[in-house]
Amino acid sequence: MSEIQTKEQNRSQGSKVADTCRIGLFTALICVISQLPGIPLPGGVPMTLQTLILPLAGIILGPVNGTIASLIYLLLGIVGLPVFSGFKGGFGVLMGATGGFIISFPLLPLFAGLGLKIGAKKQGEKGVFYYVSLTVGLVLGAVLNYVVGTFWFAGVYLGGITAENLGKGFAACVLPFIPTAIIKIILALLLGTLLRRTLKKASLL
Repeated sequence: MSEIQTKEQNRSQGSKVADTCRIGLFTALICVISQLPGIPLPGGVPMTLQTLILPLAGIILGPVNGTIASLIYLLLGIVGLPVFSGFKGGFGVLMGATGGFIISFPLLPLFAGLGLKIGAKKQGEKGVFYYVSLTVGLVLGAVLNYVVGTFWFAGVYLGGITAENLGKGFAACVLPFIPTAIIKIILALLLGTLLRRTLKKASLL
């Protein structure tokens, strides 16, 4: 094996180790932040940080590694570790009223990461298209999370997926949280791009 091949192999192995460490770190962050109480807002609906850290994982780690971190989080909770909100764990949590929101958590880092990747590929990590693409990814992830969660709520908690139950699910699970969802999308966009830029300058990404 030539010296160049050896260097490339070492660089590849080092990159894999770094990726594994970042995934582990974000998995731990998701577990910890899931236990934090919501931030009270004037409207009366608290803003939880769980669905803020998840898209941040996609922005900073990318769509693949960010999604892996969220999937590990889900697996830890499914096997019984108390990582879900309120220090809960076990498959039974997923069968509850909010199970749909939890099982669709991986969509948040996936679409945030894809939005960033598409924008960066076309224009680099700057310019209007980059931020528009990332924003679209953040919005799509949030919308799909709400859609899956609402259907799950109607089917499991209300007893069936009907137009009436979906309307009740939308009123209970989506409508009150639209303002906080918008705030979190803005925060994820600003914090994510800032953290990513800072970490890249420090050669940590």
